Amino acid sequence: MLTDYRTAIENIREELKNYLVSSSLKSLVLGVSGGIDSALTIALAKPICDELNIPIISRSITIKTNKPDEILRAKMCGEAFSHDFREIDLSKAFDILQQTVTEDFETADKEIVEYKIRIGNIKARTRMIYLYDIAGKNKGMVLSTDNYTELLLGFWTLHGDVGDYGMIQNLWKTEVYNMSKYLVRNFDNKAQAKALQSCIDATPTDGLGITNSDLDQIGAKSYSEVDVILIDMLKNNEKSKYKNHKVVQRYRNSMFKRENPYNIPRNKITVVDYF
Repeated sequence: MLTDYRTAIENIREELKNYLVSSSLKSLVLGVSGGIDSALTIALAKPICDELNIPIISRSITIKTNKPDEILRAKMCGEAFSHDFREIDLSKAFDILQQTVTEDFETADKEIVEYKIRIGNIKARTRMIYLYDIAGKNKGMVLSTDNYTELLLGFWTLHGDVGDYGMIQNLWKTEVYNMSKYLVRNFDNKAQAKALQSCIDATPTDGLGITNSDLDQIGAKSYSEVDVILIDMLKNNEKSKYKNHKVVQRYRNSMFKRENPYNIPRNKITVVDYF
């Protein structure tokens, strides 16, 4: 786990700065959900965008199941860290899309978890369509807001969460919280500190209405517990004392998402290669 958060933050920001300059990008775009990951991402990006005079464009995109406290935190973060922030409700568009693309819309049991997950995926992909259109309009790229813990758990939607550039993709969730706390302690701007702190204190949820919290789906009591289990599993593999834990099972079952798209290696197709 990280111990020097000041240096880590400086390194992340320097990497982003170099990437923006070398890529000649004109904007950064992301969705702010009221959760800790998008809050940390935009907090990390803001000073670099100020320095380079590149706008951060953020949107709070609600679709039916977002709770009032989530919407409020998203607004606080958007207003504190963005150069261009708006609240967008895509519920009507989602209703039309849901009925159009789900073949069993009329017959499915809409209360079972499997159906809620499917619908949650449609919501996430709808949001990403909106964000990518903004990025195209403003010659920018979409920031990912995923972390390493959720990557390993498959706790994200294919084609619905992953953006173009991951600032915190290789941070454990525990590190996300600790880095956010470090920033709060060192902010001069009270509105920024309050916005980020509100996300630190919030119950983690995907905003998709599947369960009341992320941990309900994951099968653990805290993200600290999840990280301990995953680290032990990665270090010890089959010798891990957690090898039969729900968290490890989720890791194994979601491998296909981390390998997406999987392409059959050429040497598996033909033994003779003239290329």
